[in-house]
Amino acid sequence: MLEGQSAIVTGSTSGIGLAVARALAQQGVRVMLNGFGDAAAVEATRAGLAAEAGVEVGYSSADMSRPAEIAQMVAQTEQRFGSVDILVNNAGIQHVAPVDEFPDAKWEQILAINLSSNFYAIKAVLPGMKQRNRGRIVNIASAHGLVASPFKSAYVAAKHGVVGLTKAVALEVAETPITVNAICPGYVRTPLVDGQIRDQAKAHGMSEERVIREVILAAQPNKRFVELEQLGALVLFLCSDAGASITGAALPIEGGWTAR
Repeated sequence: MLEGQSAIVTGSTSGIGLAVARALAQQGVRVMLNGFGDAAAVEATRAGLAAEAGVEVGYSSADMSRPAEIAQMVAQTEQRFGSVDILVNNAGIQHVAPVDEFPDAKWEQILAINLSSNFYAIKAVLPGMKQRNRGRIVNIASAHGLVASPFKSAYVAAKHGVVGLTKAVALEVAETPITVNAICPGYVRTPLVDGQIRDQAKAHGMSEERVIREVILAAQPNKRFVELEQLGALVLFLCSDAGASITGAALPIEGGWTAR
């Protein structure tokens, strides 16, 4: 279905990004990983995925808060693989605080990594996609791109921005075989969420199990974390020929959160 294509997945050394990269690689897609982490651990992840899937897997250490490094990552991928057929913008960070106590530097960092990086990556890959007359862009937004929660002003603003950016770019390329969509997950059990569970348990003097049900999953009616494999499968569908008529969409995958 996707064999022989090439993809960039940002923020893919762990969590959602790695799950998406694995799903693509298992379909024969060459993948450029990206993210921070211990160099040896990142190399073990890269080599392990390449061996597991039998495809070429690269790694870029590009800092998603730096536009020049994003452009360089795209150029590096095009040079190595010949094209970027699929772009998955997944890199993201989080910080929780009341808006009047929110650190200015954290606001700027979250907007840069969670939103602006999507713009710069899309800007860099679109010329090649237009030239080849095909492309798939999938932005990993969040249920917080559709609804808000308190104390997450920067994250909510950035993810709403991702949804808006998705719609705008989709309309710009609507007459081409390039699709642009956003996936809006609820809570997925990732290292980022594990950190939030620990922080909330400490802040509220609660057990982690109680935090999971009464705080983290309070908004998800099904009371279950979204599975990483489910996200990977949705990305594969959007990247396939079957997803050719889906563009400009913000697709919830959040156990009914935004149905309320």
